[in-house]
Amino acid sequence: MSSEVRLAFAHPSERSEATAIDGPLDRISVRDYAVDVEIGAFQAERGVTQRICFNIVVEVVPLTGPIDDDVDRILSYDKVTEAITFELADERLNLLETLAERVADRILLEPQAMRTFVRIEKLDRGPGALGVEIVRARGGDTAEVEAEEALHPELVFLSNAAIASPHLGGWIDQLQANDRPLVLCVGAGDIAAPQTGHKMTQRRVDLLAIEQNAWVLASKDDRCVVVETRTELDWGMRNGQICVWAPSKIMLDAVDGPSAQPSDAVALAAWFAATFDAQEMIVIGADLPTGGPVPLRAVPATQATL
Repeated sequence: MSSEVRLAFAHPSERSEATAIDGPLDRISVRDYAVDVEIGAFQAERGVTQRICFNIVVEVVPLTGPIDDDVDRILSYDKVTEAITFELADERLNLLETLAERVADRILLEPQAMRTFVRIEKLDRGPGALGVEIVRARGGDTAEVEAEEALHPELVFLSNAAIASPHLGGWIDQLQANDRPLVLCVGAGDIAAPQTGHKMTQRRVDLLAIEQNAWVLASKDDRCVVVETRTELDWGMRNGQICVWAPSKIMLDAVDGPSAQPSDAVALAAWFAATFDAQEMIVIGADLPTGGPVPLRAVPATQATL
């Protein structure tokens, strides 16, 4: 077997040594770190956990003085395992590639880390291990992500009466004038959703009913764009787009999802608002639930001024 082929399947530590950059670097590694997690793009991978295994090598700048047996002077193995734990807890992911990128980016936020090799493998999808491996080095991208300012959008829930109101365009005009990203949330339409008699499938049907109504709202004003992923939301908010939340993907992918059911549309939207650390959510034409993760302000659907 040629050395190139052997290295392609070798442990990341061997790949690190074979591709070493100029100057001395130390290496720390985490080998065969296996966890049970829900991950995957296929429907059969939803609602179940599977074993995935991490092998990670981090190249670090050598210390210039004595270690003095002081853990605060080194890049601890715990920082690597914490990066894994943090990214697994952040949200449910479909792709190992996404998880590898996020773990690598988080490791490279550590000041000692210069380059990292991240290999992740699924152990339960077949007779062998199926996985990905990436190599990432410290550069401009890491600092850019670290310094990126968090977005604080204006969250507004629109009842069906509000969607049908002649004031809809005027409300959007007023909200746009605030120069803050605008995210609109809705509940299900007035037509009752089909009943399946099965808890999990009924939840999906009820979420789809909300998404149907999101498209109804989008049809009322061309400025409104239905979005279903965090990536779409982030892009839309940074580019002045009015986003209408289609909740299925974000809800189903959430590690710590809402207790509210799709039928409690205002409470569901309030959970979503809390993920942005929103200071307030405006609720137009609907009753307010008791309590909740963010303050709510009610506006009648007959009121022209917000």
